[in-house]
Amino acid sequence: MKNVSRLLPLLSGIVTLSGCNHAPQKNNGQNSQKPNIIYIFADDLGIGDLSCYGATKVSTPNIDRLAGQGVQFTNAYATSATSTPSRFGLLTGMYPWRQENTGIAPGNSELIIDTTCVTMADMLKDAGYATGAVGKWHLGLGPKGGTDFNNPITPNAQSIGFDYEFIIPATVDRVPCVFVENGHVVGLDPNDPITVSYDHKVGDWPTGEENPELVTLKPSQGHNNTIINGIPRIGWMTGGKSALWKDEDIADIITHKAKNFIASHQEEPFFLYMGTQDVHVPRIPHPRFAGKSGLGTRGDVILQLDWTIGEIMHTLDSLHIADNTILIFTSDNGPVIDDGYQDQAYELLNGHTPMGIYRGGKYSAYEAGTRVPFIVRWPARVKPNKQQALFSQIDVYASLASLLEQPLRKGAAPDSQEHLNVLLGKNNTNREYVVQQNLNNTLAIIKGQWKYIEPSDGPAIEHWTKMELGNDKQPQLYDLSSDPSEKTNVSKQYPDIVKELSELLESVKEK
Repeated sequence: MKNVSRLLPLLSGIVTLSGCNHAPQKNNGQNSQKPNIIYIFADDLGIGDLSCYGATKVSTPNIDRLAGQGVQFTNAYATSATSTPSRFGLLTGMYPWRQENTGIAPGNSELIIDTTCVTMADMLKDAGYATGAVGKWHLGLGPKGGTDFNNPITPNAQSIGFDYEFIIPATVDRVPCVFVENGHVVGLDPNDPITVSYDHKVGDWPTGEENPELVTLKPSQGHNNTIINGIPRIGWMTGGKSALWKDEDIADIITHKAKNFIASHQEEPFFLYMGTQDVHVPRIPHPRFAGKSGLGTRGDVILQLDWTIGEIMHTLDSLHIADNTILIFTSDNGPVIDDGYQDQAYELLNGHTPMGIYRGGKYSAYEAGTRVPFIVRWPARVKPNKQQALFSQIDVYASLASLLEQPLRKGAAPDSQEHLNVLLGKNNTNREYVVQQNLNNTLAIIKGQWKYIEPSDGPAIEHWTKMELGNDKQPQLYDLSSDPSEKTNVSKQYPDIVKELSELLESVKEK
């Protein structure tokens, strides 16, 4: 891919990286201004995938250092157990289940955040921030009816508060396999236009179903449409050959773009929203990491993710702006092991437990679906500590607005609550409740020691991944204080608690 080969020589960085973890802070105006904010979403990373959270079969030294220098949460939740709604909830401050089209978006989906919505990026622009979105997006692009990748794409991330975008439109296992920068497909030859469909085959490019002999990473389920780089994807595409990414280069490219954004805005307050591809499928580590974890490619891309975080931290150190930068690292939802490719993720776990002690995983209403790693570092203002308070990603929006004394515009962030002191580790007051959402939009609510999952007619097991979804026609109640693994449904023993939490959940829905 031509544009990738041009980018890779620059990966040593636009800035000189310091090998010292605690470089002295120069006064470049940063220490007297509002803090920079970097929010990094890992993809499908489990609370058991990091050594700072107890993993023993894989080592994540950079993320461990981040946790050791910041606030490490043990009781923090994504809003949803899948990617699109989780990201929607963070950026809008609104529960995604309040809007119909927030399920897992295809690669040619229209932008699902209305341009009249006041996003977290809009709020930070109001507060004087330069704003950028780099990496996985998965919130759609373009108008209703789908995305035209051959002309300037609008609306895009720049339409909802971001000054700059360099994004993967959806997921890496979905077409089109291209980057979009400020509304344009990177490296696209106008004489080779892109066509994308999620309904039927387009063009004559081989597919996994028709040409299995051309596949280098075989699907375990689902992924059998257009083959790109030997990998069959979800959806069909043709055209845009000069713009296609190489999977093993994706982490390097988006890390480079993130570092570039940071360096370009070091003299002013900036907000960087960064979505990594890792550890989502297809798991194609760069050769630097391939075979290094001993846990197969899923373990290798955890090492690659740790490298990415290290590069961001080293960039901040090198520019002497780490002290005045709030760096938040988390995951969009819980882990999944086999998510569509025969990558031996199960066979090579070697005792590694991505879900930790928790039940379920990605797609699920059980704890491993949304209880995620969450780390906040701000050396100038935050003392390192472990944070056990109940916290939801939905509250990041209002909490940052409070920190900056930035009034929210009318109607903005309707579900986001201000819990700034919890976010910064200054107190451990629990949120009154946390709402969870699974693949089927079944909701659960946690309050105190209790977790209630509403009755659902949805399937008990996700067909492809064999994941427990938490759907049951009967109400479920778990005492997380004594049963964090949700082994025993005690709804019949505590009908009053079921009634209380059911009514609370209904009141949240009706808000």
